[in-house]
Amino acid sequence: MSAAPESPSRPTVTEREARQVAEAAREQDWRKPSFAKELFLGRFRLDLIHPHPLPADEHVQRGEEFLAKLRDFCETKIDGARIERDALIPDDVITGLKELSALGMKIDTKYGGLGLTQVYYNKALALAGSASPAIGALLSAHQSIGVPQPLKIFGTREQKETFLPRCARTDISAFLLTEPDVGSDPARLATTAVPDGDEYVLDGVKLWTTNGVVADLLVVMARVPKSEGHRGGITAFVVEAASEGVTVENRNAFMGLRGLENGVTRFHRVRVPASHRIGEEGQGLKIALTTLNTGRLSLPAMCVGSGKWCLKIAREWSAAREQWGKPVALHEAVGSKIAFIAATTFALEAVVDLSSQMADEDRNDIRIEAALAKLYGSEKAWLMADELVQIRGGRGFETAESLRARGERAVPAEQMLRDLRINRIFEGSTEIMHLLIAREAVDAHLSVAGDLIDPEKSLGDKARAGVGAGVFYAKWLPKLVAGPGQLPGTYGEFKHDVDLSGHLRYVERTSRRLARSTFYAMSRWQGRMETKQGFLGRIVDIGAELFAMSAACVRAELLRGRGENGRESYQLADAFCRQARVRVEELFGRLWTNTDDVDRKVVKGVLSGTYEWLEQGIIDPSDDGPWIADATPGPSARENAHRPVR
Repeated sequence: MSAAPESPSRPTVTEREARQVAEAAREQDWRKPSFAKELFLGRFRLDLIHPHPLPADEHVQRGEEFLAKLRDFCETKIDGARIERDALIPDDVITGLKELSALGMKIDTKYGGLGLTQVYYNKALALAGSASPAIGALLSAHQSIGVPQPLKIFGTREQKETFLPRCARTDISAFLLTEPDVGSDPARLATTAVPDGDEYVLDGVKLWTTNGVVADLLVVMARVPKSEGHRGGITAFVVEAASEGVTVENRNAFMGLRGLENGVTRFHRVRVPASHRIGEEGQGLKIALTTLNTGRLSLPAMCVGSGKWCLKIAREWSAAREQWGKPVALHEAVGSKIAFIAATTFALEAVVDLSSQMADEDRNDIRIEAALAKLYGSEKAWLMADELVQIRGGRGFETAESLRARGERAVPAEQMLRDLRINRIFEGSTEIMHLLIAREAVDAHLSVAGDLIDPEKSLGDKARAGVGAGVFYAKWLPKLVAGPGQLPGTYGEFKHDVDLSGHLRYVERTSRRLARSTFYAMSRWQGRMETKQGFLGRIVDIGAELFAMSAACVRAELLRGRGENGRESYQLADAFCRQARVRVEELFGRLWTNTDDVDRKVVKGVLSGTYEWLEQGIIDPSDDGPWIADATPGPSARENAHRPVR
């Protein structure tokens, strides 16, 4: 067998080329309806989410049976305090999860999995994550973005038969995309997979490989050089973690999720059979993004669990702790925080359950809904935990071990805050999620008018685009003037002891207002729109609030109709919608009245050193090491930290 050629150096790409790579990875078509997409276009399609979709009875039975087993395991076998203290999930706990088939929750029964729906998979993650966030992360990384999900969508029959039974029972998987110098800009991916006969030879370094330290199977994204017979491009592979040349060089440690098995993995001339390639060459990023369409729901599901715990602790503590003659909960300053936690937990669960059920039914395109759920869940869960720490006061800042040592209940509030912080970065940072969702939200506009604002298009192309845009906007713009949200009796089925119909009318009116604002901004900034990240972020945040309001109202009506705490659900939905409306109006105000321009000037001054004098008078405790570690391909000089659990 011939030796593989030397790996090319890291690709140098322009900003435009990087955007083109990201654009090519997008799912271009909208073959199914999307509630969130319509919402951003000013069309409130309540019919797409109401009546609330429901799982089949057999799915409920299967899911509830597993949840009962998982709850018993979590209560009797998982010691969250020990995992936090030792920064390690014990091997016997991982073995127990395997025996429980927790590794195969989302894998089809014909491959040895449990075949749970997305709804019950998320409920299981919320439950396990409440026992230990590190365990929630392990199970989620394995099934939401690890080997099972991309193979489910893109794998061949042979690949599924080979790998899925292993993933369902014994083998832990991980997903490897990020590199020391590559985050959300995959166009600069440096890890290579060079074709050599019926194999590929992998070289490169991957960073923040969640589960990578203990994984048996890896999904690796690598760049295939273009050559005769090979289209090339970023490509996905299933790699055996025990392959020669694979080295886990470091087990990383973080401010939270101390039991997380996350590392740095080096590939040196690792041979991977071509039969282990997922999809075609060049499809890697599309596979990653498609996998995340539903994979992102696991993270907000665990945020729901965090919100429920925050509410429980806030309720119990605020009733027991007295200040100035009454429980602290009855003081308005504390009570408003509790109301925020309760209402937001209800709404976030509504968002996750609705999105998950839509994913199970597969009637709607939920790429925007899942992204909004991730964005909204990660931001709101962090705020809820922060408010809990404030409610607990000094005890919120004190560790659970310290509280226990001096005779008080060991409440890990500060740990919850540390554990949740990563969710605003995991699987797409908040800033990247804003841009990703904004791109999808304006897709209809770019489809008809994109050539008008593209500086590289010819005058002929622009003329043709102008005709098409004229037809589209002549039909679309008049519909943004008036709608059912202006009619007092609309959505009357949501009016009971508590009236939610007014909130839905507000959502309808505001979605049209949001669409008008987006259109005005595109007309004003045209090709510069993509640089207005502050504006786009606020547009997305408004859409997220409107989606959450809609989901909360629909969930409240579902529970009322089923006789399950309907009145209380209406009260929580009403409280949430009132809180959300305040936030929405503030965001609208900041669309046009903000400090974006002056902020850009200050940033330029900071980078040029204009304000360097402001940094005087402190000691920097950092060492003088490089900002980004060297990731030059080659053999590893470090001991392998890989430790598969058997």
